[in-house]
Amino acid sequence: MEIYKDVDGDSGISAYEIGEDRVSIRLISGAIYVYTFASAGREHIENMKKLAKGGDGLNSYIKRNKVPYVAKL
Repeated sequence: MEIYKDVDGDSGISAYEIGEDRVSIRLISGAIYVYTFASAGREHIENMKKLAKGGDGLNSYIKRNKVPYVAKL
């Protein structure tokens, strides 16, 4: 997983991993959530990829849009 930059220092996300059709995020608590095209839709996943790479706004985006995940590990 890549370290999430958290530009503003206000996110609960510590790391992320991007796949062709998915984004996985690891929270500071250690929990990992997996989001896929099938669970969240292509538009959400593509937006989440951009936010993850930019290091800002990913946690807010997930909460604001209530993006559904496929698995919690």
